[in-house]
Amino acid sequence: MNVTVRNIGIIMNGVTGRMGTNQHLIRSILAIRKQGGVALPGGDVIMPDPILVGRQESKLQALAAAHGVERWSTDLEACLADPYYEIYFDSQTTVRRAESIKQAIAAGKHIYCEKPTAVDIEGALELARIAAEAGVRNGVVQDKLFLPGLLKLKRLNDSGFFGRILSVRMEFGYWVFEGDWQQGQRPSWNYRKEDGGGIIVDMFAHWRYVLENLFGEVKAVSCLAATHIPKRLDEQGVPYECTADDSAYATFELEGGIIVQANSSWAVRVDRDDLLTVTVDGTEGSAVAGLRDCKTQHRVNTPKPVWNPDIPNPFQFRDLWVEVPDNASYDNAFKVQWELFLKHVVIGTPFPWDLLEGAKGTQLADLSLQSWQERRWIDVPKLSLRE
Repeated sequence: MNVTVRNIGIIMNGVTGRMGTNQHLIRSILAIRKQGGVALPGGDVIMPDPILVGRQESKLQALAAAHGVERWSTDLEACLADPYYEIYFDSQTTVRRAESIKQAIAAGKHIYCEKPTAVDIEGALELARIAAEAGVRNGVVQDKLFLPGLLKLKRLNDSGFFGRILSVRMEFGYWVFEGDWQQGQRPSWNYRKEDGGGIIVDMFAHWRYVLENLFGEVKAVSCLAATHIPKRLDEQGVPYECTADDSAYATFELEGGIIVQANSSWAVRVDRDDLLTVTVDGTEGSAVAGLRDCKTQHRVNTPKPVWNPDIPNPFQFRDLWVEVPDNASYDNAFKVQWELFLKHVVIGTPFPWDLLEGAKGTQLADLSLQSWQERRWIDVPKLSLRE
């Protein structure tokens, strides 16, 4: 059987950053090339062909040389003008993303990008509208949906394991070093509001799609945030003032009356099974998921504790949970979504995670910031391209 290889040029803008290099270039696009492309029904293959784009020639040149990428450029306009490149991908910092995406849409490119898609909801909705008007295919990275632990949670929910879901508790975060005696694990712009930083802007886009894809539509939010670490040292060891929130404590109300408590912090030390844990309690059973693992407790296996602080606790509670088996092979979450988007562009298979879905994440971040500022509950209205 003759196999047709469909090469598809991809402009990858901003991949010299940590996430862009590791997850999108190395573990997604280059991994897809190494495996021989993305197989299509009938035996044909999509082969992604990247060009690395950015502002610093030395970084691009070094990255391309280290990973055998043939092409790189500091001239975004020239790349956008080349019809060989059908897809524009953006993993720049948030403040630069929207303008570059607009340029790419105007050039007729299909759009795939990191989130947040813009610094505010108006900008995010504008991107979704102009992409729809231009008729270009578009998608937003929503990687956590493809993590093994959350896929297992979805399997449980789809099977009816929980019964009626009552509540969800999310704990996310870790201690990010201040940069004095140990270098920080995150870039300094994350802690400057003027550069698009802040844990609400960064993480609540994730929480929106996780909650709505697993449990239900977000109807309202109450949020309190803080800048617990007011001063840090940047990558050059220069002290700077932190102007963005590094911790956020939110309550979400979902459709069906599900209550979600979500703590997010870069100033917390970890005493749990993973950097992200999601606990779901339902009338029939409960589950706790991390990035890869998930454990359950059904109502028939639930112990009967009685409050009595005068005696030693008779239960080893953590021993009473049962691991959910893998029952499948799990690939890198970013790579899985890249493969789905490539198929969407080439053969039109469904891809529901578009720029409008991305705008929902920005909307939730905006409303959570407003809730913090005004110290009150905020309703979350439905988004539409007609607004």
